[in-house]
Amino acid sequence: MTLDNPAATLDESTLTVRRSIRIAAPVEKVWQAVTEPEHISRWFARTTLDDAGSGAIVFPSRGAVPLRRIAADAPRSVTYRWNNDDTLAALPAHYDDARATEFTFTLAAVDGGTELTVVETGFAATSDPLTNLRAHREGWTIELDTLVALLGGGQ
Repeated sequence: MTLDNPAATLDESTLTVRRSIRIAAPVEKVWQAVTEPEHISRWFARTTLDDAGSGAIVFPSRGAVPLRRIAADAPRSVTYRWNNDDTLAALPAHYDDARATEFTFTLAAVDGGTELTVVETGFAATSDPLTNLRAHREGWTIELDTLVALLGGGQ
């Protein structure tokens, strides 16, 4: 299995970002990496989630981004909503569902590892949908490349 994964793509007509990657690691390990705060913190940004699924992702350059886990079907998919609006000078202090985008990780076992797909939607609710869409395309490319580098050896 090659670890050369294409960059995230966007669809301006539906305001959607999508990326599918292959990781040379079992589904169970990738599931931990996208659902457990201590693992998310290793490849994305420092993450906290309480037992109800509420918390934040703290980016050094942005501060705390309010986050909620809204659905999980272990180990196949997990969906989060967050207030990661790149065009706001100040992020909301508390989660605001009316201004949130939603992203879902879907995992599937493939020969040699796991295919992980992320789809993010809801950019119409942000302050500048196209700017945020483009920023998140870049973000998913960078962050998921970090995940591949972390888990890609299949250890």
